[in-house]
Amino acid sequence: MEADRIITLKDRACVTVRGEDWRGFLQGLLTNDVEALAVGEARFAALLTPQGRVLYDLFVVAEEGGALLDVEAEWRDALIARLMMYRLRAKAEIRADDRPVCSFFTAHPREGGDPVGRADGPPPSRGQSEVWVADPRLPELGWRGYGMDGDENPAAYETHRLTLGVPGPNDWGTDKTYPIEANFDLLNGIDFSKGCFVGQETTSRMKRRGSIKSRMLPIAFEGPPPPPGTEILAGTLRAGEVLSGMEGRAMALVRLDRIEGAELAAVGRAVRVDWPNWLPR
Repeated sequence: MEADRIITLKDRACVTVRGEDWRGFLQGLLTNDVEALAVGEARFAALLTPQGRVLYDLFVVAEEGGALLDVEAEWRDALIARLMMYRLRAKAEIRADDRPVCSFFTAHPREGGDPVGRADGPPPSRGQSEVWVADPRLPELGWRGYGMDGDENPAAYETHRLTLGVPGPNDWGTDKTYPIEANFDLLNGIDFSKGCFVGQETTSRMKRRGSIKSRMLPIAFEGPPPPPGTEILAGTLRAGEVLSGMEGRAMALVRLDRIEGAELAAVGRAVRVDWPNWLPR
């Protein structure tokens, strides 16, 4: 039975960047290309530390005269302060925006009963102030909306995300993870040909040398999820750690060289990597 869902994402908030220099300003900071971003289109990106770790993830939505940034609510003020620090002489105005953030997706049972699906188009507009953009990471993630309210059921969105095997901010944290480890490169979050951005040297070197030892992948198991940070073992070798989770499923940061063909366990329970179809082996 298919079900369309509009879910209010209470853990997300908005920032607007306006002014004649907004594109060049963001272009020199973020992992993705915003120079060619059309009005009404979104890009997934990150602001990295100079050492190349994910500081803040964000969606950049081009508007007339500027951009809307969709960010973690917990880190909005810190992001604004960081952008203000980088602004220097750029003609760009940065401020908090009170528009709520929603997600619209179609869930339907797949084999095993897990809800996963895609919305072929945005829901019918209920007002001129609504903005809907296709989620740029995966078609199955549906649409992101700004300026309207949905159901206050964030667990439904987390279930959908985890079912698809897509990591989120609860998995990569801040200043802990390299973006390639969190699959930003496979979720349209990094443009390796755009030119300089903060943390580019480390990111490009990892891609160029193929030195990607760990990635975030979904794991399956029986029962409730192990606590975040729980070790995943391949025999006696450490093969990764558990991140966010739900009943029977979680995200994990795993060592790619230790999971192939191995019997994996966490706190004495068998776990297995459930490799998503969208993520190449």
